[in-house]
Amino acid sequence: MIMKRIGTAKIRGRYILYFLVYCLFLSSHKKPRSSKPYPNIIILYADDMGYGDLGIQNPKSKIPTPNLDKLANEGLLMTDAHSSSGICSPSRYALLTGRYHWRDFHAFVKSMGPSVFRSNQQTLPRILKANGYSTAAIGKWHLGWDWDAIRKPEFKTKETVPLFEKNIEIWPSQAYDWSRSIPGGPCSIGFDYYFGDGTINFPPYAWIENDKVLIAPTTTLTSQSGLGVALEGTWHPRPGPAIENWDFYNVLPTLTEKAVSYVKKQKHKSKPFFLYMAFPSPHAPIVPNKEFHGKSKAGPYGDFVYQTDWCVGEILNALEEIGASRNTIVIFSSDNGPEKYAYKRIKNFNHHSSAPFRGLKRDIYEGGHHVPFIVRWPKKIKPRSISDEVFSQVDILSTLAHLIDIELPKGLAHDSYDFSGLWLGNKVSKNIRPATVQNTRKERYALRKGRWLFINHNSGYHTKPPKWIETKFGYHATTDSVQLFDLKNDIAQKINVADQNIGLVKSMKLHLEKIRQNELFIE
Repeated sequence: MIMKRIGTAKIRGRYILYFLVYCLFLSSHKKPRSSKPYPNIIILYADDMGYGDLGIQNPKSKIPTPNLDKLANEGLLMTDAHSSSGICSPSRYALLTGRYHWRDFHAFVKSMGPSVFRSNQQTLPRILKANGYSTAAIGKWHLGWDWDAIRKPEFKTKETVPLFEKNIEIWPSQAYDWSRSIPGGPCSIGFDYYFGDGTINFPPYAWIENDKVLIAPTTTLTSQSGLGVALEGTWHPRPGPAIENWDFYNVLPTLTEKAVSYVKKQKHKSKPFFLYMAFPSPHAPIVPNKEFHGKSKAGPYGDFVYQTDWCVGEILNALEEIGASRNTIVIFSSDNGPEKYAYKRIKNFNHHSSAPFRGLKRDIYEGGHHVPFIVRWPKKIKPRSISDEVFSQVDILSTLAHLIDIELPKGLAHDSYDFSGLWLGNKVSKNIRPATVQNTRKERYALRKGRWLFINHNSGYHTKPPKWIETKFGYHATTDSVQLFDLKNDIAQKINVADQNIGLVKSMKLHLEKIRQNELFIE
């Protein structure tokens, strides 16, 4: 009996030993998590800033950008980086999800529009939060809220107000219960904290903290409200609820102060932080503050870009002040190319905001989505690095996850490629991303593969430029149904070579359709 028990114990002990060896084998084959603390992450996202506005990548720029130039010299400048769209909401969605916007929508979120996100959709802030980050969004949102949730059901009457030489109907301030929390905003997709005005030129014109307005709107702002004269272009505010005496000139300074304050508050906190700072500038209305007037040689827009650069400097100084610069990944980019006023700036100031590219905001020519992109991580990313690798903002999600050793959620399907090796200066193969897709209008797409850019339409414009622009730069209209450009020899996209490369056109057209049909989203 005793012998039997001893035998049973030996067998049990052998199984335990085998189990421990098996666990050791599994652990040795699992990628270990570094014991070092996660780095902080700051994304500085400009609004309508062109590739040619930055001095470091356009020697002919009439706008000083000392802080952004310094940031590039301290890190990596990616000279062939792209937003997903030629307009704002889609590009922001793509950046925060790692997913091409056109898989879900094309247009920007309209005044008081709903959220573009699916319920419980995986996002960059949600993934970082799940891995111990404090997450904050400050500034422009423009990705929707559930405004209907706070609208009073008993309120039945809309107001008729003017907008762009026509009348539209809107819900006035009194139709909303501003004391209630507003669902569907930044805090619903993984941000712990939000502060901003939503969107500088869209209602409600009020400060929002987390999911509530700080002061309830009591009036209706319209495009005819006597706001003054725009310093450049025209006033863009859409009509809607507003607090009394809303001051557009106070938006950028207030947001910068909040971002600086947020960074400084992280000094004694143990958790790493992620700050998504979405500037409202240099988007219209173009409202640089007086102390920045005349700081550029490109008019009020140039001064607004200069002020944005100054704001970047203030945030980076705060990071330095708390001693966190060395352990912070800082990314700077823009949501799309410059607004249509850029054409007049060429004539008036000899400053080309989208140089050396063709097109502006909304276009699927390069000028609409070829944007500035800088990333700095001291001691990790080599200073004064430059890469001409084709990169998309959808790649930020996968690259950051690999860079800081975060495992992406199982089942997450996205369009994001991993550029961490390139950022760290490792030897990596060229053409990390096989192809990049840009889109603004439904059914008009651009496909980039290496040196070649294919457009599945006879025009990449949203709005045709003035005749003198086409003459000055030598742009040619085409009667072909599609366009193909060799960006290695024709960066300005002047010459359509589709008819000389029929086989390549066919191949790229098929590739585009394959990408479009590859529905990736998994609930």
